[in-house]
Formats: sequence, C-alpha cells, structure tokens
Amino acid sequence: MTTAANRPIRVGLQLQPQHADYATMRRTAAKAEELGVDILFNWDHFFPLYGEPDGLHFECWTMLGAWAESTSRVEIGALVTCNSYRNPELLADMARTVDHISDGRLILGIGSGWFERDYDEYGYEFGTAGGRLDDLAGALPRIESRLGKLNPPPTRKIPVLIGGGGEKKTLKLVARHADIWHGFGDPTVVERKVGILDQHCATVGRDPAEIERSCGVKGDPAELAPKLRDLGVSLYTVDAGGPDYDLGPLRDWIAWRDEQNA
Repeated sequence: MTTAANRPIRVGLQLQPQHADYATMRRTAAKAEELGVDILFNWDHFFPLYGEPDGLHFECWTMLGAWAESTSRVEIGALVTCNSYRNPELLADMARTVDHISDGRLILGIGSGWFERDYDEYGYEFGTAGGRLDDLAGALPRIESRLGKLNPPPTRKIPVLIGGGGEKKTLKLVARHADIWHGFGDPTVVERKVGILDQHCATVGRDPAEIERSCGVKGDPAELAPKLRDLGVSLYTVDAGGPDYDLGPLRDWIAWRDEQNA
C-alpha cells in the first residue's frame, strides 16, 4: 500500500509559457525531459503573470497537445487549468484526447481561477472567489461523468491534481476528488494545510494517503525538502520563466531526488 511516507520522490517543472518564443519552450521541455524531470507543467493564463504584462505568451491546452507529441517519458499537465474557461464536458474530452496522444501521460491539474485580467479581456465573468469555487465543485463531478462516457475511454484513470489551499472549500474538494494536492508556502503553512486536508478526508471517509502531496519550491533542496518530506510531500515543483529558462534549480532538485530515491 502506498503511503505518504513511502511514495517515491518526484520532481516537476512548471515551464511558464511567457516571454519566450515557442521554439525556445519546446527546446526547454526537451532538455528538462533529458535531465530526468518527472512532470512537465505549464499554466492556464492568457497573459504573463510576471515581467512585462503584455509580453509574449501562449495558450495552455494547445501546448499540452504539442508536448504530448514532442516528449516521450514525462507526465504533462497544467498547473493548473482554470475551471472557468471551458465547459466541463469539453475539458474532459480535451483531457481524454491529450491522454491518448501522450500514451497515458496526462495529469489533469485544475483550480477555480484567480487572475482577473484573463477574465476581463477574454469575456468571462470574474464573479467572486467563493462563486468560482462553487463552480469548480459543480464541474468536477461533470468531468468525472463525461470521462466515463467517452469512446474511446481514457487510457488510464487520469490523475486529477487540484491546486490551492483554501481550507473550507478547496481542501474539501481535494478530499473528495483529487489524486494530487498542490500547495504553496513554507513548511509551517503546509503543515497546517495538510492537517486540515486530513480532517476533510476523515469526514468523507477517505484515506489521506491516497492523495499525493505536492508543493511549489524554491531554494536549496537540502534546506527545505526534508521539512516538507516530513509532512508527506513527495512531489516538488520548481518554476522557470522566459525568455531564458534557467534549469539550474531543476538540476539541483533532480540530484536531491536521486539521492533520496537511491
């Protein structure tokens, strides 16, 4: 039985689709796979989040389809898909299709959305944070239902990653629907979130060890990682933004992973 303590350590890279041309992104994705990264993520926004706000930027899911063809080993996914931008049944079909293109390497990362400019400029209703979370709660069962009806079906039970640390709603959704929870923050914050997630799992009758714990990380793995590992975190994701993607931190985390998994 897999538990939080005995899950192998994995390392992800969020390759931010901003400030670089696509050829550079494709080369960086290939290099990350060559270095041994476990998961390659992008994000689901329409404009850069950092740097020049009107800089170069590319769309999430068309890129995942391309990565499904241009990579061969790594899992791929969005960190995270914005639930607001697509009908849930359509998103399920997109996920199933990329799952097939990639021979079963897709992770369906999803969250409720937060970047107001995306909504305003693309014509989506921004609403409230609570309303967007309620929409996500309604969408997840619809996605699950549609995945069960598609022909052909997915090649595997597509892992669902839910991102966010909201204690009353988001973590409750994680307990009910997610295979992976992705959070942020220092070990003190993560410890609190993990404790609350465990409580939600108890409420719904789910073993929390079924949910892989993931965290965005920066800095020296020797300093940070053992503290997160003690909290059951097994997936560590670094980020890199354009135009010049620095994979030095990724190398450090992969080296630490290999030492720990040896």
